[in-house]
Amino acid sequence: MADLLSQEEIDALLGGGGSDGAAAALTDSDKDVLGEIGNISMGTAATTLSSLLNNKVVITTPVVKDMKIDALAENYKDEKYVAIAIEYKDGLKGANFLVLKENDVKIIANLMTGGDGTNLDDELTDLHLSAISEAMNQMIGSSCTSMSSMLDRKIDINPPNAQKMDLANGDIKEILKFDTEELVEVCFKMQVGELIDSEIMQILPISFAKELVAAMQPAEQEAPATPESTVNEAVPEMAVPAAAQPQVREEQKPVQNVSAKPIAFESFGAQGAQTGAKSSIDIIKDVNLEVTVELGKTKKSIKEILNFGIGTIIELDKVSGEPIDILVNGKQIAKGEVVVVDENFAIRITEIEKPENRL
Repeated sequence: MADLLSQEEIDALLGGGGSDGAAAALTDSDKDVLGEIGNISMGTAATTLSSLLNNKVVITTPVVKDMKIDALAENYKDEKYVAIAIEYKDGLKGANFLVLKENDVKIIANLMTGGDGTNLDDELTDLHLSAISEAMNQMIGSSCTSMSSMLDRKIDINPPNAQKMDLANGDIKEILKFDTEELVEVCFKMQVGELIDSEIMQILPISFAKELVAAMQPAEQEAPATPESTVNEAVPEMAVPAAAQPQVREEQKPVQNVSAKPIAFESFGAQGAQTGAKSSIDIIKDVNLEVTVELGKTKKSIKEILNFGIGTIIELDKVSGEPIDILVNGKQIAKGEVVVVDENFAIRITEIEKPENRL
């Protein structure tokens, strides 16, 4: 009988008696909150990435799972991934990883450097890792703005750091470097134009996940208000001195009648408004404003701009002979044409914007 295990030893082998495991696991309500946080944050991040890649980006449908680190490694072993470390420095204390497939990273990096997302390099390089780090920096930066509004506090991160995540040749514990084996995976569907139809995963410790859930439910941490019935029952037990009673009656004296009359406001009719406008415009007539003439504009990628040199021709969006825009303090007020006056360029106004468009 001496070889039989005690109940405590059996509980330890099965996971610590159940109480700690239950505390660590996420409830369905926790998962719903994490999914909603991810939905809002990634929605904002997708808008930022869309502008960065000049392609429509959709990130949606979060699926939240809690799992052991070994089970996570098993799910990721058959394909090459890139893990981007996101560390919070303000508002939240913790870290998490965003994980993308290696081929998706190559496409995003290619688009960021002026490519069309089709001619991809065979090997993942430091340039790819640098590009995806910058993309995640802008994406998560914008999502921090959304989280700041949700949590009513400033949220900020350190610059993200991307690294290869090839689990066939490495240990996931060395990559993630979490001090726990209890993790949460939030999986999002990600689409980038017609080029990517894949997933982006968020991996975080369960303790950090619970911190996010708690931050979204501050009302539960506040002490409950005293029930009205308790207050009413406590009143009869209070002894009120008789000397204090006249003071109560004096405080409840009725307010004396006061003679009042309506306020007479000055008339603001059409004539009065015109007079005021004329007077106001006279006051500011000496104020200097910046007048700008815009010949045209265009959009270029960073790669194209870096290739600019002497003799480079930049094609604008204006057709030859088309009226040019005249702006005052950045607001378009007129259109005109280029003329020459005493060997200087000048602008002849040919069209004035309507007053309601200029205000």
